[in-house]
Amino acid sequence: MRETGPASTRAFTIIELLVVVSIIALLVGVLLPAIGRARDQSRQAMSGANLRNLATAHGSYAAEWGDRQFTMVDDNIAVYGESAGPAFEEYYNRNGADGWLSWHPPVHLGRTITGGEYAFFNAPGQVGNHGLTQPIVFRGEDGIRYFGSFRIPNCTAFNQYVSGKFYEKVFYAPKDTVVVDRIIHTPGGWSCFDDPAPYCVTGGSPAWCSYVLSPAAMFSPDVLANPDRGGYTTPFELKAGFRSPSFSQALYPSLKTHMLEHHWLQSRRAECNPAFDPGGHYACQPYFFNASWESQPMTLFYDGHVESVGVRKAMRHDGRVETQSGHGLWSRDTTFGENGYYIDAAYDQAATSFHILTTDGIRGRDFVSD
Repeated sequence: MRETGPASTRAFTIIELLVVVSIIALLVGVLLPAIGRARDQSRQAMSGANLRNLATAHGSYAAEWGDRQFTMVDDNIAVYGESAGPAFEEYYNRNGADGWLSWHPPVHLGRTITGGEYAFFNAPGQVGNHGLTQPIVFRGEDGIRYFGSFRIPNCTAFNQYVSGKFYEKVFYAPKDTVVVDRIIHTPGGWSCFDDPAPYCVTGGSPAWCSYVLSPAAMFSPDVLANPDRGGYTTPFELKAGFRSPSFSQALYPSLKTHMLEHHWLQSRRAECNPAFDPGGHYACQPYFFNASWESQPMTLFYDGHVESVGVRKAMRHDGRVETQSGHGLWSRDTTFGENGYYIDAAYDQAATSFHILTTDGIRGRDFVSD
């Protein structure tokens, strides 16, 4: 009889192992970017959905207020004075000079879970707070330049048409990570998104909304008039300068931007802008939407449609109109000058202030038909 031993087991050779490892590495190299792109597209789509929900809220606001847009300043504030300080003080005097009851309405952020009220009040002399009620502040004597109510659409005056919360997720873009981190990681160790109260303390200044209105469209169209109509005029010099235009005044609703992502979130190459030191969010101020040729903010237009629009396209259309008419699609004759909205803090050679300083305001347009 012949005995048979156990069959021999063949091991992988080094070459075979290297082949397997190479295949796995190749698959990872292919799949990871694809997963990253899918995640990026998902976040972009969610931001677009946020803007469509906000468009519905704007429609509700307009339905309740006779087609008016969201505003936080008295239409006739310029009647009371030629700058914020005197105007708000005279407003107080003409309304009875009876303490806080006679102040101009505040910028109300909401009540916390402990019952504390958070608001920027407008007692006479609080010029910094006066500026928050204006669409955007052009002069230092009127408040904090470049800031204004266009940055605060999630305050109580408007968020009641959404959910009644300042820190509602619909007001924050998923890719606005610097801002969202402040909301999720508060000094108290909780997420303000989960707080049931209308307002929640994040530490320091509020985490401003990811989306901003077009301040140009919130003024009377005469404020940012094109040069043929007299050019820019300080809103306090026009008796109706702060009168909120109605939605129906939009001449080019499919070409005039209404809201967009304030920070450079789409096609981003850098996050923190070193031009701002120390920065506003954990020592980081993100680049603004107009900081790069490659920026393509998700944008809501006055006709209600949402799309990603490119800075490069905005500059090309502006140049075309400037060549044809002698003035561009955004106003270069405001107190901000050619620098417009922080152009000198751009990442590259991008140079546009579309959406922020649209020529002719709501009667103007930020793009032209292709």
